[in-house]
Amino acid sequence: MTNIVEAFIDVMKTFIDNEPKPPMHVGEVMTCWTYLTMLEEEKANVQIGLNTTTDEDLRRALQASMKLATEQAEKLKNFMLQEGVPLPPVSERKPDSAPEAVPMGVKLTDDEIANALSVKVVANYMMCATGAVESVRNDIGIMFAGFQVEKLQFGSSLKLMMRKRGWIKIPPYYLPSGLPQQSQQ
Repeated sequence: MTNIVEAFIDVMKTFIDNEPKPPMHVGEVMTCWTYLTMLEEEKANVQIGLNTTTDEDLRRALQASMKLATEQAEKLKNFMLQEGVPLPPVSERKPDSAPEAVPMGVKLTDDEIANALSVKVVANYMMCATGAVESVRNDIGIMFAGFQVEKLQFGSSLKLMMRKRGWIKIPPYYLPSGLPQQSQQ
């Protein structure tokens, strides 16, 4: 499915390369500024997770998240600077530390780290959807659609890992009154 989406995006780029690019409107600027802030804060939180966990599966997920957030942030920074949009202030990089050195009263559990990352992925995905549909300029819409596809790919692998580990949070099931009871076999 992703290859189809990526192919569609590539085709769309060929149609818009010659499109005149008016200045960004305030909504496009705000979405870029906010999404860059979200990515930078995600990186800070991922660093905390990497400094806290010893679980290899979770460490790989955190490293993949850091790589994706860094790539998207760099692309977005370059775009914003090219368009004359000031960059947001961001958190400082956290120093590396040994997970074993983190006191138990401060240390997050692997479940908490994974779910915090999952919430960030969902928020990022929704912001990308907003950026894609609210953009008047096609280049900005396509950039956010590409970011959204990348977050979807990462989120899918994170969800599988969380489900396998029993960390995924599932809301209560909704069983409306009048629904026939299913027999248990």
